[in-house]
Amino acid sequence: MSKTRVLWLSAIACNGNTHSFLNYPFLEQFLNDFEFIYHPVIDSEYSLQEIVKNDIACDILLIEGSITSEFKRADVPVTKIIQKYSKIVKKIVTVGTCATFGGIFKDSEYKDVSGLHFDEEKLSDRFKHLRSKSISISGCPIHPEVLVNTLYSIKKDVELQLDAYFRPKEYFAYTVHNGCVRNEYFEYKIDEHKFGS
Repeated sequence: MSKTRVLWLSAIACNGNTHSFLNYPFLEQFLNDFEFIYHPVIDSEYSLQEIVKNDIACDILLIEGSITSEFKRADVPVTKIIQKYSKIVKKIVTVGTCATFGGIFKDSEYKDVSGLHFDEEKLSDRFKHLRSKSISISGCPIHPEVLVNTLYSIKKDVELQLDAYFRPKEYFAYTVHNGCVRNEYFEYKIDEHKFGS
């Protein structure tokens, strides 16, 4: 099976999702199956300038960080890079809460900051035409296994069921409390006064 080509585009970000991804315990195996045409930290075939200047074949666009037309990478607005590669890739994945909902950078000096499809929890029309090919992996930071498993699903053409925020239901439909054997005590407000019982 050929390698899936991925572009990791960093917008206004703290790079926490990149650091989380680098903690994936099977990163070497992942890199046998996926190739980054560009990543801000991992050695890549192309520089960011080459990515911006040329149309380089790519399967998946990963976006990390909050989005605004005022923020530039390689002297090009990040929104233009997204538009350009959205025509090339088969899927777009927002990586983290900032790329999904706008995150903490909404309070920065930049104007019109949001996620790719959401301004906080409100659906935005800015990239409306990209909704059908988008998947959101929110989290601050993301869990590396959720991201990697989603990428493998895309690679294998698995149809993912998404929630209202375009997140895979397999990972985002339930909270950890749903599976807790002591959840009923919390629901009925039965407090425990002895630790561990």
